[in-house]
Amino acid sequence: MWTRTVLLSAGAIMALVVSAGCSNSSDTSAEKSSTSASATAAPATAQNAGAHNDADVMFAQHMIPHHQQAIEMSDMVLGKQGIDPRVTELANQIKAAQGPEIQQMQGWLTQWGNPPMPSMPAANMPGHNMPAMSGMPSTAGMSGMSGMMSDADMAALQNAQGVEASKLFLTQMITHHEGAITMAQNEIRNGQFADAVALAKSIATSQQKEIDTMNQILSSL
Repeated sequence: MWTRTVLLSAGAIMALVVSAGCSNSSDTSAEKSSTSASATAAPATAQNAGAHNDADVMFAQHMIPHHQQAIEMSDMVLGKQGIDPRVTELANQIKAAQGPEIQQMQGWLTQWGNPPMPSMPAANMPGHNMPAMSGMPSTAGMSGMSGMMSDADMAALQNAQGVEASKLFLTQMITHHEGAITMAQNEIRNGQFADAVALAKSIATSQQKEIDTMNQILSSL
């Protein structure tokens, strides 16, 4: 009787050991599989979220000062007397749209570790109270930024008054917008960063509508 009891006890112990071993092995394998999957997925997600190329960087670096000049032109005409109300409304519309877009693109450049190009004075930019920096290089004529006004163009707009100022603003801004659309189309064709491509499409569509509006206003002045 004693021998039989010992054998039964030994059998029970062996069953527990085998069961525990299987459980530990299964748990460890599942844990390794889960850890491996997480490690693989995390870098891929991060990489996809920030994927961009040189076209994206150039788009942001060039469109920021391009937008800044459009805002400067709008501020000039808004500071004048005798401007057609439709022109005033358009200038305010341009500022309202392009200010946030500048901030968005600046955020991308920071995210990508790329510095912006030398920019227009930020005194009149939304959310910026910095004084204009002395010695700030002019963005007029910077290569790759189609439609930028020259220093002479900006001076002419600054000196114009009344109906002449309204006409000059519209004529210059049409050229300026056409340049922005060209830059946006290049980003649409060659860009990789989804948000930048989406912004380029928005710029191309909205600024073409504004060109149509400006041509209509010009024909009636």
